[in-house]
Amino acid sequence: MTKKIMTTGLKPLCAAIGLSLVAGAAVAKPVTWEDIKNDANTPEDVLGYGIGPKAQRWSDLKDINTKNIDKLVPAWSFSFGDEKQRGQETQALVHDGVVYVTGSYSRIFALDAKTGKKLWAYSYRLPDDIRPCCDVVNRGAAIFGDLVYFGTLDAAIVALDKKTGKVKWKKKFADHTEGYTMTGAPTIIKDQKTGKVLLIHGSSGDEFGVVGKLFARDAMTGEEVWMRPFVEGHFGRLNGKKSTPTGDEKAPSWPDDPNSPTGKVEAWSHGGGAPWQSASFDVETNTIIVGAGNPAPWNGWARTSENGNPADYDSLYTSGQVAVDPSTGEVKWFYQHTPNDAWDFSGNNELVLFEYKDGGKTVKATAHADRNGFFYVVNRENGDFIRGFPFVDNITWATHIDPKTGRPVEVEGQRPPKPEPGKKKGKSIEVSPPFLGGKNWNPMAYSQDTGLFYLGANHWKEDYWTEEVHYKRGAAYLGQGFRIKKMYDDHVGVLRAVDPKTGKIVWSHKEKLPLWSGVLATKGGLIFTGTGDGYFKAFDAKSGKELWKFQTGSGIISSPITWEENGEQYVGIASGYGGAVPLWGGDMADLTKPVTQGGSFWVFKLPKN
Repeated sequence: MTKKIMTTGLKPLCAAIGLSLVAGAAVAKPVTWEDIKNDANTPEDVLGYGIGPKAQRWSDLKDINTKNIDKLVPAWSFSFGDEKQRGQETQALVHDGVVYVTGSYSRIFALDAKTGKKLWAYSYRLPDDIRPCCDVVNRGAAIFGDLVYFGTLDAAIVALDKKTGKVKWKKKFADHTEGYTMTGAPTIIKDQKTGKVLLIHGSSGDEFGVVGKLFARDAMTGEEVWMRPFVEGHFGRLNGKKSTPTGDEKAPSWPDDPNSPTGKVEAWSHGGGAPWQSASFDVETNTIIVGAGNPAPWNGWARTSENGNPADYDSLYTSGQVAVDPSTGEVKWFYQHTPNDAWDFSGNNELVLFEYKDGGKTVKATAHADRNGFFYVVNRENGDFIRGFPFVDNITWATHIDPKTGRPVEVEGQRPPKPEPGKKKGKSIEVSPPFLGGKNWNPMAYSQDTGLFYLGANHWKEDYWTEEVHYKRGAAYLGQGFRIKKMYDDHVGVLRAVDPKTGKIVWSHKEKLPLWSGVLATKGGLIFTGTGDGYFKAFDAKSGKELWKFQTGSGIISSPITWEENGEQYVGIASGYGGAVPLWGGDMADLTKPVTQGGSFWVFKLPKN
């Protein structure tokens, strides 16, 4: 619990030394690594994306529970203001009575956690030529010491004074005119070997043919410590100098082209793999674990030699999960969910670290619900595949995950075929899930009480076809066309409880619109998430029964949090529709047209009486 102090007579003093009083405490306490490491066990704070290094999105708070959830009411709301609405995909942070929440168009706000009063706001000045693929979203910030950090849509990361919102430093990490951006929340870790506190962040931009990169920076100065690319054969950096290649320098998983100046097909030079979602951190093994994005272009034939077999070219290190040494940036292990990904299934969905018992032994694992429709449990100590099973209906591209090899058993004819000679467009096929996925970036939650994962999934399908593709700097680099369609008449979204040990779907709840919101699990027996038509909802973790809902006025595509303030439990979530679905969703875009845009942060609590 945060130590409470008497505030009488402190306001003049705090004003004189540049501090402000919030919720009865001076906003001056620096955030330590120990605070961040123990985030899941300190209910008065939310200090990282995922609520702790394991990213379980679990809270021990239980004042709000299944017995009294029907009494939950708004405590306050805050509007992000002006015309900069679009998609709000953020997860807020809370420290010392202050909420830090990012907004669309690279903005961040500091709010009084008890009243919602704006303490400061910062709006990054974006250039006109940014190239975000999937809306102008930002998924959240990181906090350490007296700094709060967030990424920008022109491929930069900014550190602000958490008390004043003043810029302390800014680092541009790539050329945004090539298609590089940053939408994910950065992660703070402590290298257990060197003792350095590092800021970890990735890049976005696979759809523009970038080479995805993961960065480690000194958390105080922003200076780069290392960079690791996620396309095989590209070299990393360590302390400003060229280091080692990722995988094999000759990149055998990408085909050779003797006519190319690089000796590789065009795709290798622009191969994707961007780690645009937030990393998790295994403190015990001192390992960063993060998802690698889809290979570029989407057209898998452009990553296969002439008359070759796609099975011969996996396009490493894309569409999988990567374990990275925080001291050097070297890859410790890699597990690929979708070899030679031809469907834009990517691998960026969050990696949740958890433990379970098997035959009396404790298994330390990662859990990952992939866009390809399969749920993966992988040994996080060595990257060995444990099990994989479907978590959505009607997967057509693969029958199952081979239990011995961990590779998908593909269905023949489910890779979009090459265009016939003389034609620019290939034959259209129907595929499920579509590229927007059985589950997309919206993070799932793990309950330490039930041992279940709770995730927002979607049932939809697509018509998919190949097209001619050539790289052009700053232009979309896809090589495939698509049209997403409904699978069922009564729903698209489906909230599901999944048993990671058996693959059993314990319960399901249907939603008419796609689910694009993160999930939160609490010791009060509750599961919180938002819906595309604007409702913030709570469910019984055991039965899946809907217990409570509140209309926020715009669709919800953000991640909820909960915290304790002055002995009361609060729950918060951002509202504001947008993201990839209305931009790329085909029939789904038509379905969601009636949803109004917005930009606000809502906070709820129980009435004192």
